[in-house]
Amino acid sequence: MVKTFAGVSIGIVAISFASIFIRFCNDVPSIMIATYRLTLSSVILLIIAKNKGIRLSSYNKRHLLIGMLGGFFLALHFSFWISSLKFTSVASSVVLVATNPIFVGLFSYLFFKEKQPAELILGIILSFLGSIILAIGDCSFQGSTAPNPSFLLGDILAFLGAIMASGYLMVGSKLREKMDILPYISMVYTFSASFLLITSLSLGIPFTGYKPSSYFYMVLLAIVPQLIGHTSFNWALKHLKASMVAIMILGEPIGASILAYIIFGETIKSFQSVGIILIFLAIIIASRKAKKYL
Repeated sequence: MVKTFAGVSIGIVAISFASIFIRFCNDVPSIMIATYRLTLSSVILLIIAKNKGIRLSSYNKRHLLIGMLGGFFLALHFSFWISSLKFTSVASSVVLVATNPIFVGLFSYLFFKEKQPAELILGIILSFLGSIILAIGDCSFQGSTAPNPSFLLGDILAFLGAIMASGYLMVGSKLREKMDILPYISMVYTFSASFLLITSLSLGIPFTGYKPSSYFYMVLLAIVPQLIGHTSFNWALKHLKASMVAIMILGEPIGASILAYIIFGETIKSFQSVGIILIFLAIIIASRKAKKYL
C-alpha cells in the first residue's frame, strides 16, 4: 500500500502542473491543446510498446472495445476541462473537475453493484463539502447576486469534465483487472488521441501557427501531467477502488491553486483553507478502506 500511495502522490504533483501549462498556451484552441497532449503521449507510448513486442493484434477484441469507450471519455474530459480554463479561474476549474468521486461512487454502485465501505462514503461526502467550500470563493461571484456568464460557462464545462473523468476511471478500473499498465495506457491514450485528431480535423482547427512557447508547454503537458500523472492513477486502479483513486486526485486542486497563486497571483480566500482540510481528511479516512479487494 505504501508503494501505491507513493505512486499516486507523484501523480498528484504531476497533474497539478496541467492547468498551469494550459494557461501558458493561451493562443491555442482548447481542443487542439488536448489533441497535442494525447497525441504526443500516445506516440511515445506506442514506440515503447513496439520495442517491448506489444502489438495491436495481441489485444483482446472486448478489451479494445472497452478501451475505445475509455478513450472517448478521456477525450471528452480534456475537451470540457481545458475549455473551462479559458473562462474561469484555475482554482475553480480544478476543484469542480475534481468532484468526480461523487459520480464514481454513484456510478460504481448503480452499474457495477460495487459496495462502497462507510469510510469511502464518508470520504466522498467530505470531498464534496470541501469542493463546495473551495468553489464558494469562485471569482464568478464577485460580490454580486448573479454570476458572470462567462465564469458560469467555465464552471459548467469543468463539471461536465468531472462526469467524463468518472467514466474514464470506471472503465480503467475494470480493464486494469485484466491488463498490464503499458498495454492499457497505450491503447486508451491512442484511442483518445484518435478521437481528438478526428474532431480537430473536422472542425478545421489549425495544427500550426502558434507561439513557440505554446508548443513547448504542450510537450510538457504530454510528459508531466499525462505520462507521469495520469499513468500513475491508471497504475493505481489495479490496487485501489476507483472511488479511492478519484478522491486522491482531489489533491490536484490544492497543488494547482498553490501554483496559480505563485505564478499568476490568483489568491485563495482564507475560508477556503477549510475546504482544503476537508479534502485531506477525505483522503486519510477513505484510504483506510482503499484496497480494491477486501
